[in-house]
Parts: sequence; C-alpha cells; structure tokens
Amino acid sequence: MDRQALSDIAKTLVAPGKGILAADESTKTIKKRFDTIGIESNPENNRIYRQLLFTTQGVEEYISGVILYNETIRQATDEGVPFPKLLAEKGILPGIKVDAGTVDLVNFPGEKYTEGLDGLRERLTEYAQMGAKFSKWRSVITINGDTPTSPAIDISAVNLALYAALSQEAGLVPIVEPEVLMDGTHDIKKSEEVTYQTLKVVFGRLAEYKVDFSGMLLKPNWVHPGKDSGGIVDDGEIAVATLGVFREVVPQELPGIVFLSGGDSPEESTGHLNEMNKSTDLPWQLSFSFGRALQEPVIKAWAGKAENIKNAQNEFLKWAKLNSLARSGKYENSME
Repeated sequence: MDRQALSDIAKTLVAPGKGILAADESTKTIKKRFDTIGIESNPENNRIYRQLLFTTQGVEEYISGVILYNETIRQATDEGVPFPKLLAEKGILPGIKVDAGTVDLVNFPGEKYTEGLDGLRERLTEYAQMGAKFSKWRSVITINGDTPTSPAIDISAVNLALYAALSQEAGLVPIVEPEVLMDGTHDIKKSEEVTYQTLKVVFGRLAEYKVDFSGMLLKPNWVHPGKDSGGIVDDGEIAVATLGVFREVVPQELPGIVFLSGGDSPEESTGHLNEMNKSTDLPWQLSFSFGRALQEPVIKAWAGKAENIKNAQNEFLKWAKLNSLARSGKYENSME
C-alpha cells in the first residue's frame, strides 16, 4: 500500500470546485430510472446513456471522478474506447462500486447488511488493472421504532472496515458509505442521534482494522428528518445538525466528505451542500457524490432519444456546474 499515492488520489477527488458522479446504479436501479422514461434497460441502452454522460464536453471542469458499475467498467464508446480510458483521458478518475447490495439481516426484522466480501480481494485487483483508482461500498442503516440495533450497525461497520482495508491494499481509495436512510417518520433529532452513533462505530472499526484515514473518503447522508415525518427544515438546520455530528466523530486526517443525496431533489441536494460550504472552520473538503441529484434532469431530457443527447448533456453540465458553485457556497447567487 502506497499511502502517499492513496492520499493524493483522495485529495484529487475532493479538489476545490469538483465532485463525483455516481454512475454505479445496479441493474435493478437503472431499470427503475429507465422505467420513468419508458425505455428498456439492457446493456446497450445502459451503455448509450453512460456514454452520453461521460462524453459531455467540459464536464471535467466540475467532475473529478466517476463511480462505475461492474457492467459499465467493461464497456466502451461507439469508437471502442474503454470507459475507464475515456474518463482518464479527460482527467476524470474512474472508480468502481464493489459491494453486492443489501439483504435482510437474519433475526433483525427491517434491518439490512451488505454482501460482497467473498472474492473481494481478487475483484479489487482486477478493477485496479482495468484502470480504477478508487472504490465504493454502501451499507444502509434504517430508523424505524426499535431500529437501528447495535448488531446491525456493528456488522455494517465491520464490513466497511474490511472493505476499506482490502481496497487500500489493492491501491484503491475506499469511499466508505454508511447511509442512514431518510425513509421513515423520524424527526431531525433522531437522524442526528443515529448518524452520530453510526459514524462513531464505523470510524472505531476503521481504526481497529488499521485503515489509513488520509487515503479514504466518507460518503454520508445529510442529518435530515424522515421523508414521511411531515417535518420541514431548511438548509441551515440540516447544515448545523450534520456538521455538528461530523465535528464530534470524523477524524481531521480525512481529506474530504462526499455527500450522497439520499432521495432529495437536485435543488434540495445542491442547496444542502451550498449551506454546508458556508462554514469556513472545517478540516475537510465538503463535496458531492451524487447519482440521482445529478442525473434526474438528464434522464428526463434524454428520454431515450438520440436527437435529445445534446440537450441532455447540457442539463448534466448545468447541474455539475451548480454543484461546483455549491462547493464554495455560491449556488444561490447563480440562480435567476
């Protein structure tokens, strides 16, 4: 493990004004996205859509890295250029999702754990040979009545730590994603408590497994009321609660934090990020690793039609730029 190289990659991913495109939708998830525009999700349509994103002119000014899916990292452009090579030539770091998705946690109804550790060392080596520079693993924590339980949080933390250690061994920067889900009726205070509890355990396990904090990134949720709570909070409240948790549990050696959108709209997600970046006393870069929050307007503009590709690319460039502005708290000044 080359610690300096890992640190350099992590810092590049959270360079000022830039963020990560999460284009790592599973087969099931991209089908749901394509269903909204009435087109079939198959390897070729998936490839055409990802090519639309990756070939957008000028997006490298705002996007530092792209998380790919196992299918996507093996695909190429119409001209036969492998996607990892295309991205690297644009100055964008290719990354890869390496978990195998969530399943029910036995004896703990309503809770999940993430599969994918079997064979992970070999897969990481292969992905590195294919040009990947970083990786991502997602665990999910649910809030509902008596959940989350300590065993559910702990198994997620152990799996994240094992993944991160193996990723660094392979020379890939791990993006550690312990997502406290927004689903539910809980208030923002409960989200704050569970996010604190989760991150406290996760960083404890990362330390136990000797993961180098300077060569990894955190991909967390916002501290946010449940979607069905009826609670209304503004960007300022979300920023105060979220950063309050981070100040208590996130090590200062960590180069950056790349937020997931968690189901919020593009406007909401960009607004949250913008408010976070008005704080000037933080040791980490605050960036984004958005999937839906960058792509929802793009998919609608594309609608599966070749004649719409340019308009769709313009939407992608627009939202990439808006989130770049949010990296320095200037998003609202850009809106007409």
